[in-house]
Amino acid sequence: MVSDSERDADMLYAVGMFVPDAFICLRINGRCHIVMSDLEIDRARREAPHCRVLSWTHYSNHLHKAGVRNVTHAQVINAILRERGLRSIQVPEQFPVGLVRRLRDLGLRVGLMKGPCFPERQHKRADEVKKISAALMMAEVGLSEAHQALKNAKVGRNRRLLYHNVPLTSEKLRSIIDTAIIQSGGLAAHTIVAGGRQSCDPHERGHGPLRANEPIVVDVFPRSQKTGYFGDITRTFVKGRAAEPLRKLYHTVALGQALAFKQFKAGARGVEVHKSIEDFFTQQGYKTCRHNGRMEGFFHGTGHGLGMEIHEAPRVAPNSRDILCRGHVVTVEPGLYYPELGGVRLEDVALVTANGARNLTKFEKVLEV
Repeated sequence: MVSDSERDADMLYAVGMFVPDAFICLRINGRCHIVMSDLEIDRARREAPHCRVLSWTHYSNHLHKAGVRNVTHAQVINAILRERGLRSIQVPEQFPVGLVRRLRDLGLRVGLMKGPCFPERQHKRADEVKKISAALMMAEVGLSEAHQALKNAKVGRNRRLLYHNVPLTSEKLRSIIDTAIIQSGGLAAHTIVAGGRQSCDPHERGHGPLRANEPIVVDVFPRSQKTGYFGDITRTFVKGRAAEPLRKLYHTVALGQALAFKQFKAGARGVEVHKSIEDFFTQQGYKTCRHNGRMEGFFHGTGHGLGMEIHEAPRVAPNSRDILCRGHVVTVEPGLYYPELGGVRLEDVALVTANGARNLTKFEKVLEV
């Protein structure tokens, strides 16, 4: 692999340390080898003791002596392999195509790996579950601040919410959430605070004034600054009174989530779990279709794997081929969206066990604030 471990989850999983610039990682005879610059080499020896740490400067100097002016990743990889008598490598799907060409020009055989680099990433160890739980707690801290801000908000003209005598907007509530997460050791990006009709678009971040008596979908998914693991939680709030149709919508989503939790266990097929929730919503009178040019109903997956990526395997979705296994950590997030009512989504995180699922999320579910 050649990438940085700030953004590449496989690289972070392999080395266990954050490095902002692309570096070389090779697995040779089952052992991880990493090539580090003088800037990072001493830190790498401390923080990645399971890896053999090689010096970029060492190989660069040898290549310069051999007449190479501009040393590249391809040339260093070639030098490392040739001194070990190796002529072929396998690379993951996301490997840079330009680098593949340069390696082949140097006489190396480059093949594509079948499947992920680390399939074991799907199955979380006990220490990983703790790291996800810690990141989830950061998310709950941010969500708690949002709940408190809504609780303290006043209702002004045209049902606009006021916070400290100024309009409470999606942007302001998002900043309150993100600040709390930073203070708790996390990094929040693209936090969703979507009110009214905006709540009907699941990935709409939200903008503008928030209003009373309308649903406000708050979706928080921070990354731990220390470990790189993610948390993920969604709640739907109404400041004031929710109309009866919205109450019913909320209640139906909550029942759908409870139904999903009952089916989350080792051996369950993701597609079948999702279909059962979709069928339940239809039976309750909430069908999924395209109406007036936009999707309505339940038109996203029931859940996704959570770990070093916010969205990773397995998937609980319409086209999923995944089977839930013990050790999977998966979100449970059904939702219903109708422009005339608003959107409702509830999201918790489940640890799949042999006999069922354990909810790692502690934050309460309350519609009206």
